[in-house]
Amino acid sequence: MTTIPRAPLTLGLAGLIPFVWGAATHLNGDLQAWGAANLGPRFVGPYVQLFYGSVILSFMSGVLWGFATRTTGARAATGYALSVIPALWAFFMTGGGPVSAATNLMFGFGGLLVLDYAFSHWGLTPRWWMSLRVLLTAIVLVCLGATAFL
Repeated sequence: MTTIPRAPLTLGLAGLIPFVWGAATHLNGDLQAWGAANLGPRFVGPYVQLFYGSVILSFMSGVLWGFATRTTGARAATGYALSVIPALWAFFMTGGGPVSAATNLMFGFGGLLVLDYAFSHWGLTPRWWMSLRVLLTAIVLVCLGATAFL
């Protein structure tokens, strides 16, 4: 594993807060009641996870697009085409209630990890990229799993 620079690691871990908070408030009724009363009902339980998860998949499409700019020709065209998949997945697959949306987001983040690997394999990402992405994706999947399956 390559050492992840402090700034991306810190920001990546901070970006997990809505997923962890959503799982915690989904599993703990008292915490959910406190959060709803003090932050609003959109910022607890599956609501915060699902909206934020859609935003992050869209954001990651932009990150992959940026990686695609580091190459040319057919590889660039493939990279650009692949980079839009997470955003489209979030747009089309997060309706239908919290269980199906959380499940579909789990598949989306799993698919994103496959795309991360492809871009890394092509040498378009920093060397530490996969170490960061595996860590963050594992935590996101556990948190979304709490919403989907508990």
